Amino acid sequence: MSHPPCFSGPPARLRRASRGFTILEVLVAIMILSIGVLGALGMQVNAIRMNREIRLQATALNLARELAERMRGNHRVAIQTTSGANPYLLSATLPPGTTVASPPTDCFTSQCTTGLDMAKWDAYEWQLRMRDALPSPRIVVCMDADPFDSSGNPQWTCSNSGNVAMLKVAWNRLTTTGETEFTSATAPPMLVLPLTAGSVE
Repeated sequence: MSHPPCFSGPPARLRRASRGFTILEVLVAIMILSIGVLGALGMQVNAIRMNREIRLQATALNLARELAERMRGNHRVAIQTTSGANPYLLSATLPPGTTVASPPTDCFTSQCTTGLDMAKWDAYEWQLRMRDALPSPRIVVCMDADPFDSSGNPQWTCSNSGNVAMLKVAWNRLTTTGETEFTSATAPPMLVLPLTAGSVE
């Protein structure tokens, strides 16, 4: 009785070709997966950076509102147009660990009897809060009737005129390459906000 021939599979040459195509497909799949993972990772890094900037902007806005309230509460000093008579008018860059000159009277341990003493204490304490809350903030508070240049961009320069104090703020931030970018005098402020001091009754 004769038996049908046994099928032993494709020839070795075809099996080698099949293995080659399988490895190539795996490599292509790995490459595509790697591109997708890198893209997703980049999006997540950008999202984290954006969330950080949003938190810093919210912090700066809250501190700006706090300074505005302090100035409204001490408006007879806050409407003065010179820094000697109005300590709320200031210009400072505050890297971590910067020492802010303390005022003569500590309004927590002693009683501030004048509006000028209170303003000095407010400006001192507020600068400490800004230093600790933002990365190396640059702060300018000045009387400024024209805080924007001819192109509509915010500027650090103050006109030192008008009856409303303007707050201009910038801070260190991360660029898309991960480097720290310091907004110096050549870069515009990130936030420009009016601080309405009020008027003498």
